[in-house]
Amino acid sequence: MDTGLTDPAGTAPPAFRAAGANVLGMHVSAVNLGTAADAILAAVEAGRRGYVCFAGAHAAVDCRSDPALREVFDRAHLVVPDGMPLVWALRRAGHAQSGRVYGPDMMLELFRRGQPRGLRHYLYGTTPETLRRLAARLETRFPGALVAGCFAPPFRALTAGEEEETAVRINAARADIVWVGLSTPKQDRWMAAMRPRLEAPMLLGVGAAFDFHAGLKPQAPALLQRHGLEWAYRLCSEPRRLWRRYARVVPRYLLLEAAARAGLVRFPGPESRAAGGEADR
Repeated sequence: MDTGLTDPAGTAPPAFRAAGANVLGMHVSAVNLGTAADAILAAVEAGRRGYVCFAGAHAAVDCRSDPALREVFDRAHLVVPDGMPLVWALRRAGHAQSGRVYGPDMMLELFRRGQPRGLRHYLYGTTPETLRRLAARLETRFPGALVAGCFAPPFRALTAGEEEETAVRINAARADIVWVGLSTPKQDRWMAAMRPRLEAPMLLGVGAAFDFHAGLKPQAPALLQRHGLEWAYRLCSEPRRLWRRYARVVPRYLLLEAAARAGLVRFPGPESRAAGGEADR
């Protein structure tokens, strides 16, 4: 997939930039579940095209070493705090009403609020069986909710022809929201690359929400989520898949964040980079 962020649709860089905080150079929107849902629904109703990245500490760390990924996040309509470390960073920056915007919770919130609006949802990612289970469970939980289409892509990079076929398929469904259930940061790169080709106003990358709501994986208890320990629960649930990520991300995030708070280093945000202030200081 071409990850170049050319944008013939005029959707980036975003004219819309929510208030927020600089977290290791990544702009994180100062929102909570309700205000983020309000912003997404307002964009849908206005026909404003964009994508929403659900960011945790791993996103902030990965963007430090990957300029292409950093640009993906820079161009998002919203970068919402999907991890408590980012919520705490926002609150320290003076955004007291900020709260965790958890991808699985947002999915339920927009399916609920989308019912009276006739919102059309499209599910992209995972496997055909998971999508069948997910669509059935969502439509049972939210009678009247409309799943306009589903597609499970192959577990490899799409060819140029397949990318075009995917865009045609999603556009034919006349979706208002495309839910993207790929791994992170694959889903964020996919949204940025496909954004110019898709007519749906909003693309939301919610990762494991597909497996959770399909009933295939358990979610961390709410108490652990509130205290920023969901990563430990997930690590215990899937140690072979996740241990390398957390061994790399957790100590690095804590070190970089401590250095920033102590004033030992500054991380330029998107606006500073656009003005030429790229280097950390």
